[in-house]
Amino acid sequence: MQRPLLFLLLLLFPLLSTAQRFQRIRGTVVDKETKAVLIGVTVMVSDMAPAPGTATNDRGEFSLDSIPVGKHDITLSYMGYEGRTLRDVLVTSAKEVILPLEMEERVVKMNDVVVTRKREHINDMALASTRTFDVQETERYAGSRSDPARMSSNFAGAQGGDDSRNDIVIRGNSPQGVLWRMEGVDIPNPNHFNIPGTTGGPVSMLNSKLLANSDLFMGAFPAEYGDAVAGVFDVRLRNGNNKKYEFTGQLGLLGTEALAEGPISRKAGSSFLVNYRYSTLQIFQGLGIKVGTTSIPQYQDASFKLNFPMGKKGDLSFFGLGGLSRIDLIVSTLTEPEPQLYGESDRDQYFKAGSGVVGGTYGITLNDKNYMKFTIAQSASNVWALHTKVFRNASFAVDSMKDVLGYDFNVASTVAHWYINKKISPRQTLKYGIVNKYYSVSFLDSSRQYPTSRQDWQLRENYKGGTDLVQAYIQYKLRPSEVMTLTGGLHAQYLTHNGSKALEPRAGMRWAASGKDIVTAGYGLHSQVQPLYQYFAHLPQDPPGIMQNYNVDFTRSHHFVAGYERILGPHLRLRTEAYGQYLYNVPIERRIGSSYSGLNQGSTFSRNFPDTMQNTGTGYNYGIEATLEKTFSKGFYLLLTGSAFDSKAAGNDGVYRNTDYNTQYAVNLLLGYEKKIGKYSTLTTGAKATTIGGKLYSPVDVAASNALGDIVVVDSQRNSLRFAPYYRVDLKLGIRINAKRLTHEIAVDLVNVANTKNILSLTYSSDLAAQGVAYPFYTQYQLGFLPIFYYRLDL
Repeated sequence: MQRPLLFLLLLLFPLLSTAQRFQRIRGTVVDKETKAVLIGVTVMVSDMAPAPGTATNDRGEFSLDSIPVGKHDITLSYMGYEGRTLRDVLVTSAKEVILPLEMEERVVKMNDVVVTRKREHINDMALASTRTFDVQETERYAGSRSDPARMSSNFAGAQGGDDSRNDIVIRGNSPQGVLWRMEGVDIPNPNHFNIPGTTGGPVSMLNSKLLANSDLFMGAFPAEYGDAVAGVFDVRLRNGNNKKYEFTGQLGLLGTEALAEGPISRKAGSSFLVNYRYSTLQIFQGLGIKVGTTSIPQYQDASFKLNFPMGKKGDLSFFGLGGLSRIDLIVSTLTEPEPQLYGESDRDQYFKAGSGVVGGTYGITLNDKNYMKFTIAQSASNVWALHTKVFRNASFAVDSMKDVLGYDFNVASTVAHWYINKKISPRQTLKYGIVNKYYSVSFLDSSRQYPTSRQDWQLRENYKGGTDLVQAYIQYKLRPSEVMTLTGGLHAQYLTHNGSKALEPRAGMRWAASGKDIVTAGYGLHSQVQPLYQYFAHLPQDPPGIMQNYNVDFTRSHHFVAGYERILGPHLRLRTEAYGQYLYNVPIERRIGSSYSGLNQGSTFSRNFPDTMQNTGTGYNYGIEATLEKTFSKGFYLLLTGSAFDSKAAGNDGVYRNTDYNTQYAVNLLLGYEKKIGKYSTLTTGAKATTIGGKLYSPVDVAASNALGDIVVVDSQRNSLRFAPYYRVDLKLGIRINAKRLTHEIAVDLVNVANTKNILSLTYSSDLAAQGVAYPFYTQYQLGFLPIFYYRLDL
């Protein structure tokens, strides 16, 4: 390992030994509540001696020139406002650092004392169960693949469900209970190869290079968020550079991409930011380069943001995100049995999907007390698939083929979000708003796959129409003292097609008991719409107009959280949080003795068509979490997270069983170290070790499985068995080189470096059954060793 690294350094030596490298740090500072510009804020690079400093101008802008490349701390101070310190801001030679900053007015005005505190999260109405992440975290953590969803699995209380997907399992809840929001509006599943009723996928369309700091809520979230019972991922896009044109190009295993940003009008301060990515494996295939499989995932995506300042008080922006994906999983050409990671072993599968959202947002400071914002967006998604069953003889040769499944699902939605944020006083803030989301849908689904002898098609869905989800909220924040913050609110929602409605109280508390001890608590009642296609499905024996689940109500959930945080040092803190969650109104089947629960769906590549449902199911989750975090300092960071929990759900038989996500524990250890090489280049390293309780599975009924042609479990023993615990180690190695006016970065992410064989599931094989095998099931494994490389150039 040492010789190749030395050889690489020798090749790069001319770049490592160049002249002094400097860059500019600039940005804006506004009042957190009203977005009014703050004039005269002192901004300093506090880790340097002497500390360079400046003050904001009449537009709230600041600029710090000739800052050496590396990582720096930026400190803000302003009379009457709480000070802020941003630690470890990365400065490179290629791109300016642009910081849009907010400051919060102090409850008690002080003439000559400035108290500086770390910003816990962006949304100050969220006082518990919230984690803010930044772009550096997304790209720094080993195994995260620069994917915000996969990065979040490092946090206590969140974990992934499957190596091949980036679903977010929060505190034992289904990933289906997670809401994705971007720029203030709800968006469809932002992943390639997405399946209706899920919120994850194999490859994210969200590009970390476009993201600003964003929030992940994991319980008792503020009143402005609805239609979710597990959590909310609220992402924001940054603005492009409005003074200078900049470019990023990247070649990597997960995609070849280009990003450009710069001013539309320097005088007006407007800017653009645009990115495009194309599947690298598809490029290799087009060039005739063999990659070891003919089932090449094909995908491309693009995103943009245009920003137009409207004087000192207003801001207009337009944004968009979209992607296309397709894959053909062909097994008819195989000459021997081979388990399929993404598909089934007995059929050729043709799949394509596309989704996107475009929108505009306008925010304006109405006066010194009120800020208003309006966002409107249009989204659309399409998923199409065709499955062709392959019948083989005893020698595994193809005997015949027939189409057995086809579907075409389309959902378009128009969503609008309007709100006013009112600063009543430094102690009190009121926020209220309306969210309206109209869905226009077209669902077509037909199957004749089970049993394998079936010849007639079973039409399960054929519907075109629409429904509207109307939401309204009000929330209030009170700061009776510098150390105490209280929040309360109400959220209401109404679904027009069947009249489902909910009124949900929310509350939170944060008490800084001392300079080092913080106590938090929260409560919330939350409700969520069912997967849209399930409302409009019908039993095959019924005509399309008789939809057995048309009137199913919201799933509902009570959240209770309490936390304690101890600040152990400037860069070291310990967080603990306990929670309880009671879910009710859960859809379950009316079939007597059924163990089915809606809490177990939402994390596979398959849709789910339950029998007639009723809202009488219940479930619960409870647990405790702990996080020890040393933020980046002196070239080193550490994150140790652990959670222990229990997750149960009851079906129509009234028996509480393990949910599909009740792994009972999860532990992550992340380490990272950066070392300067020469003056202006840095060696970056990272490691991650993860262990999670084994996935659950159910005893199989062999005779029933053979008769149907698919796996049939013993219903009364659902999730009574457990696979071996999951264990994985990831490594990341890279080098960042600050040359003159450009930056190179080369890195490799070694996922599952020990090639550990973690079990994913038990799968039925019709081929083994045809051969007379007594137990026609094979074990399907998670991903093995996967090296993911990239080379990035910033200029």
